[in-house]
Amino acid sequence: MRDAACGRQVATEPAISEADRAALTGTEAPRVQIAVLGDSLAAGFGLLQSEAFPSLLQQRFDEDGYARIDVVNAGISGDTTAAGLRRLEWVLEPTVRILVVALGANDAMRGQSPRETRENLSRIIETARTKGVQVLLAGMEAPPNLGDQFRAEFRAIFPDLSAKYQVRLLPFLLQGIAGEARLNQEDGIHPTAEGQRMIAEMLYPLLQPMADDVLSR
Repeated sequence: MRDAACGRQVATEPAISEADRAALTGTEAPRVQIAVLGDSLAAGFGLLQSEAFPSLLQQRFDEDGYARIDVVNAGISGDTTAAGLRRLEWVLEPTVRILVVALGANDAMRGQSPRETRENLSRIIETARTKGVQVLLAGMEAPPNLGDQFRAEFRAIFPDLSAKYQVRLLPFLLQGIAGEARLNQEDGIHPTAEGQRMIAEMLYPLLQPMADDVLSR
């Protein structure tokens, strides 16, 4: 400090990533978790666990040589944004560095106030960011029977929060899947294995640069 005050240049240690530090010390580099906080769409309702999009994301990372990435499926069927918020603390383990927020479908189907959904998602994002966790927000759409005003208010939640908090956004998790009979199970709501693959293909290009950023630190 005295040297700095006298105008002398103070030597500082160069920044070093966790991976480089591990290589220098001969220890194993820490693993990085990507947690998917979601509902039955993430849980893979009606399918094998290996067919759900979090498992498919893990496969993509493995295929591309990401040896330290673990994708954790924290999807629970029936979860609303409120339920996701209540269990957020145990989902955000210390090794979680990226959080995919894929909630809201059940809020819409139950006709929950868009204001409440917005508030819950805001708190999820804020909590994650206070822990240094990057967030990818997946948007949802409300069903047509709830009316145009409700649908517009609900749809606006996701781009608004993305802009407010500067988090990455997938505008609609079921883009190209919703309403397509061949991509949905008999209930017309839950994607087939092919539909799940499409979700993974939409998410992976957004997650890959986030993973690169985390791994470089």
